[in-house]
Amino acid sequence: MKLQGATPTTMRVSVDTFINLPMETAWTMLNRPSVLTHITAPVLAFRPVDPPAWPDVWQPGRYRTSLRFAGVLPLGHQWIDISHPDPQPNDPPGARRIRDNGSGHLVGRWDHMIIMIPEGRDRIRYRDEVDIEAGLLTPFIWVFAQAFYRWRQHRWRQLA
Repeated sequence: MKLQGATPTTMRVSVDTFINLPMETAWTMLNRPSVLTHITAPVLAFRPVDPPAWPDVWQPGRYRTSLRFAGVLPLGHQWIDISHPDPQPNDPPGARRIRDNGSGHLVGRWDHMIIMIPEGRDRIRYRDEVDIEAGLLTPFIWVFAQAFYRWRQHRWRQLA
C-alpha cells in the first residue's frame, strides 16, 4: 500500500568490526553463500528458490530466496542481487566491495554494501552499510537491522 503523496524514507545502518583473517581468506569466504547462511543463523534463514540451489560462489545476478525469522516464521521472499562494484576513490588501498541490492516482501529496498579493508597482514576492517526502504515499517526494520548486523559481525568473528 502506498500513501498518496508519500515519498520513500531511507534509513541507513552502518556497522564496522575487525576480523582476524587475511584479506584473501575473508574475501573468499564472503563470496560463498554457505557463509551467508552460517552468519545469519539462527536469526534469519535464507533458502534458495530461484535458482533452487545455491552456487558454490556468488556470481553477479539475482537470486530469489524464501526468508524465515528464527528459521520458522515466514517473512516471504527476498531477492539477493549480487554485484562487485569497483573500489571508490575514497577507499583505502586494497579495499574490496560486494553489493546486494536486494528487495523483498517486507522491504522494498535493502541495498547492502559490504566493504573489506586490509588492516595489516592478518586482519581486516569489515563494514556493513545498508540502505533500507520499507514504507511505514522502515524505522522498525532499521532497529532490527542494527541488531542483526551486529549479530552477523559477531558470527564472522567466531568463524574467523
